[in-house]
Amino acid sequence: MKPTLFEVMRMSRICRMALVTCLGSFILVIFYFQSMLHPVMRRNPFGMDICCRKGSRSPLQELYNPTQLELSNTAILHQMRRDQVTDTCRANSVTSRKRRVLTPNDLKHLVVDEDHELIYCYVPKVACTNWKRVMMVLTGRGKYSDPMEIPANEAHVSANLKTLNQYSIPEINHRLKNYMKFLFVREPFERLVSAYRNKFTQKYNTSFHKRYGTKIVKRQRKNATQEALRKGDDVKFEEFVAYLIDPLTQREEPFNEHWQTVYSLCHPCHIHYDLVGKYETLEDDSNYVLQLAGVGSYLKFPTYAKSTKTTDEMTTEFFQNISMEHQTQLYDVYKLDFLMFNYSVPSYLKLE
Repeated sequence: MKPTLFEVMRMSRICRMALVTCLGSFILVIFYFQSMLHPVMRRNPFGMDICCRKGSRSPLQELYNPTQLELSNTAILHQMRRDQVTDTCRANSVTSRKRRVLTPNDLKHLVVDEDHELIYCYVPKVACTNWKRVMMVLTGRGKYSDPMEIPANEAHVSANLKTLNQYSIPEINHRLKNYMKFLFVREPFERLVSAYRNKFTQKYNTSFHKRYGTKIVKRQRKNATQEALRKGDDVKFEEFVAYLIDPLTQREEPFNEHWQTVYSLCHPCHIHYDLVGKYETLEDDSNYVLQLAGVGSYLKFPTYAKSTKTTDEMTTEFFQNISMEHQTQLYDVYKLDFLMFNYSVPSYLKLE
C-alpha cells in the first residue's frame, strides 16, 4: 500500500528531528574535544598562563593514568610505598584499626588545596613548615609567590590554611575520593630526637617547658630541685623517653603532635594515601608532587641549610644512655611507623 500524505509528512518530520538531534550531538562532541585540546586559560598567581584545574588533568589522573605510557621509576617506587602501607595495615589490623570510624577531629592535620585538588597530611618534624609554606602559595591565589618569603610562624597560623575537618561529611567524602592525598614521613627515632632537641633544648620554647617539661621532671626525676620543677627547661632525653613509655602518659591525654606516631596523626589505615614522601628523599618526592599538581615548572620545593638537622649519627648518640628495656618499650610505641614506612630497626638499638 502507498503511504498516505499524512504518513509521508509524519515520516519527514521524524527524519528532520533525528537529523537535528544528530547534528546537535555532533556539535557537542566537537565542542567537548576542542575544550579538551584547547582548555580555557587563566592567569596564575605567578604571572604565567596555566590551564585551570577544572579543564585539565587532575593530580590523581597524572599519578594513576600518566600521559606517558611507560611507568617511570618514580611511579614504581611510590606504588611500592603504597603497597607497603596497605600490607602493614592488613597484617596489623587489630592494632592499626582500633577505631573503625574517623571523626572530623581526626582530620585536622589534613590540609586541603581546592585549586589543585590536593590533600596534605602534615607531620611535625618532617619538613612540615616548608610544606605549609608551599600550600600557602598554592592556595593563596596570588598573595604569595616565594614560599621562603613566608615567615615560619605565619606558616603555622591555622587560619592561613583550610583543613579537612572544616568541611561537611559529604564534602569530606568527595575530597577524599577525588583529591590526591599525600604525606611525608621520617625515620621514627630520628624524628623523635629532632622533636626533643627542638622542644626541650631550646630556651625559647618556654610553652613546652611549662606544659610538658615540668610534668616530665616531676614524674621522672628523683630529688628534682624546686627550680627544675618550676621551669621544666632542662629535661634529659632519658626522662623524655621514660615519659613516653609511661602508661599514665597516654591515659592522661594523646601525645603531642610533635612526637605522636604518623599512623595516629594521618590514619593511613583508614585513609588511602596516593603518595608517601620521605624525609630522606624530600626534595625529589616534593617536586614530584608539584609536578603531578601541574605547577612543577614554576614552583620548586625550597631547599634549606642542613647544619642543624638531626642526623642518624646524632640519634645514635642520644640512644646510648637508654636502657635496653626502655629501648624495647619505645620501639613498641613506634613499631607501626617503622613497619608501615619500611624503616629497618636501627643498628644501635639493643632490643630484648
